[in-house]
Amino acid sequence: MTETAAPPNDLDAFWMPFTDNRRFKAAPRLLARAEGMSYFTPDGREVLDGTAGLWCVNAGHGRRRIVEAIQKQAAVLDFAPTFQLGHPVAFQAAARIAELTPAGLDRIFFTNSGSESADTALKIALAWQRARGQAQRVRLIGRERGYHGVGFGGMSVGGIGGNRQQFGALLPYVDHLPHTHLPDRNAFSRGQPAHGAHLADALDGLVALHGDSIAAVMVEPLAGSTGVLVPPLGYLQRLRAACDRHGILLIFDEVITGFGRLGTPFGCERLGVVPDILTMAKGLTNGAVPMGAVAVQERVYRAIEETSPSGIELLHGYTYSGHPLAAAAAVATIALHRAEDLPGRVRALEPAWEDAAHALRGLPNVVDIRNFGLVAGIELQPGQARRPRHAGVPPLLRRRVAGAGDRRHHRLVAAADRGGAPCGAHLRHPGGRHPGGGGVSLSACAGPV
Repeated sequence: MTETAAPPNDLDAFWMPFTDNRRFKAAPRLLARAEGMSYFTPDGREVLDGTAGLWCVNAGHGRRRIVEAIQKQAAVLDFAPTFQLGHPVAFQAAARIAELTPAGLDRIFFTNSGSESADTALKIALAWQRARGQAQRVRLIGRERGYHGVGFGGMSVGGIGGNRQQFGALLPYVDHLPHTHLPDRNAFSRGQPAHGAHLADALDGLVALHGDSIAAVMVEPLAGSTGVLVPPLGYLQRLRAACDRHGILLIFDEVITGFGRLGTPFGCERLGVVPDILTMAKGLTNGAVPMGAVAVQERVYRAIEETSPSGIELLHGYTYSGHPLAAAAAVATIALHRAEDLPGRVRALEPAWEDAAHALRGLPNVVDIRNFGLVAGIELQPGQARRPRHAGVPPLLRRRVAGAGDRRHHRLVAAADRGGAPCGAHLRHPGGRHPGGGGVSLSACAGPV
């Protein structure tokens, strides 16, 4: 076993993200090494990674193909700019991504995260509307309970109030569709719920209110961070039709649903609706190097390119767009997904995962269960201060289940290892209340698949 790193001697300097820093530094929980499905603490204790990092280590930790690709690239070309210059591996990575995305979504713009991908997609949408002579279209539409990262654009169209409350009004010219959570009609649905397609018609109401000022709609095809909201049957199709009817671009945020989690390379393929712009990150490099990307329809790219004056057609980008190490990691990750058919493995595991999740129905305080692909949400009645009993919990979800206590918001995350064997679950506490109210949300996601 590889020796684990020594713990740091000073915790003060690092201002940790999305963390209760005072609480953490009073009782730190440190990870020093990772391998396969597990983390290891500085003293060598093994900890199951049931969250696949943060929905990003889809193929498991320490995959040799990815590690060696990063090492080799660092020795050959550690950095090269992509402003007016280029390097081969960035073009190779873009080509490999374009082979995975639905037909037509074949222009790839590199970022460094899902947050940057969201803001990039919104800027491209505004640029496209201006390029086609619709400069008045400056309004961006998100959805209640949506999550699109922490940039100003993504937070503005996002619909999680707790993430916005410290920062004031954010961007102007933003509105929101209603969320799709209908527990009174869709509780304990398996797969896509039957009711709620009509909620997409709210876009027609926003058009009636705002006229021809709307540039784009951004939604997650399946909402993850808010508590796993599966799109109702027909909902995305109606939203697609409404966007087409009103000249509005449709953006799918696939930062969580991309790279196999729903049983196809991207969730839009499984759900049968192709957006105009698609954002990705997380599983793109298996979490090994930060990277995001935006896939754009050819017609959108061409409109911006052909109507711009000579020179730079899109005044946007990042120092590390298409970074050599990230690009090498992406190429190796995509090759690994293909070699092991990870999306196919998700589809094979899905029936057992669904049955295991829904076997929790009837246990005390379980008020809803929803699932799709290898994602599930188990919602609990709030206000219970005792540990849940394990009796009746299926083995797939039983191991390492911690007590819910009286904490306000937890996520239950279970994992399946690369070989497809079920293994374990645990709770983690992100420290915030989701905005939907009405109970504690537990979101179960497949770990490395």
